[in-house]
Amino acid sequence: MHWLAELDGRVLTVEIPATSANLGAGYDCLGLALDLYDRVEVEVRGWSRGAIELAVLGEGQGELPDDRDNRFVRGLEAALVEARGAVPEGVGWRIEMQNRIPIARGLGSSAAATVGGLVAGNALAGEPLTHADLLRLATAIEGHPDNAAAALLGGFTVAADLDGVVEALRFDAPRDLRAVLFIPDRRLSTKDMRKALPAKVPLADAVSNLGRVALGVAGIATGRTELLRELTVDRLHEPYRALVYPELPRIVTAARDAGAIGACLSGAGSTILAFADQVSTITRIEAAYRAASADLDLAGRILVVAPRNHGARVVP
Repeated sequence: MHWLAELDGRVLTVEIPATSANLGAGYDCLGLALDLYDRVEVEVRGWSRGAIELAVLGEGQGELPDDRDNRFVRGLEAALVEARGAVPEGVGWRIEMQNRIPIARGLGSSAAATVGGLVAGNALAGEPLTHADLLRLATAIEGHPDNAAAALLGGFTVAADLDGVVEALRFDAPRDLRAVLFIPDRRLSTKDMRKALPAKVPLADAVSNLGRVALGVAGIATGRTELLRELTVDRLHEPYRALVYPELPRIVTAARDAGAIGACLSGAGSTILAFADQVSTITRIEAAYRAASADLDLAGRILVVAPRNHGARVVP
């Protein structure tokens, strides 16, 4: 009897956080997990001749593929292949997603699905894979490790794919820190936003970002969150993405002028993230978002979330 046959009918649920990548200057290497999450229930169906039954509630309802191109299924089966050598022929899945992470808004919805599938597959296999294994697999599927590391590990993360070896470190976020999000109704494709970036950048801009990332990471590690002001100022990708997303500089500036510790584009957008650690500052940022977005005629919603210091996990 194949090992997975013993699991026929088993149901488990995973919870995966939203993430914000880059955090300004940390292009493709920094991330932060947020207390906004998707919850996915999966059931093993060994008798279903490979069929996938997908139900989606919330974000992505009626949009997500119900086949093996679905990122959750790709992660699920990649973990089984890594752990057990193959996915049994004919096995199928019943998957129910309760999604709160907006799609195509720079909050890591794709990475959350991939990581959730990997964590679920690893759990079904008896958890033989380490976090390093899971992050390597997630990076292979996603193409870069920033969102995946934060979704898997929680907290602030630093990750890099170094000649095929993915390394990641994490730090807890301070208890009082909050992310004030402006989530426009406008979707932005990560692929399209990457096309806006030049192949080469001025040396001065690269040096500026290196210094800001070094200071920002050291600040996070030592509790000096005021250095998020420096970290969230970018010269490598946001100026070019603003050509596609012209409202970006105005809304980021409004948040900073309202007293944000730092403000930046979340991932490839369209969400804008501002950091605050006081209720009065959060209130001013919210007002600034409303005024700027109304003036720019950019509809959206505001959400205040805490960072999340634990990553994806199987829940009861």
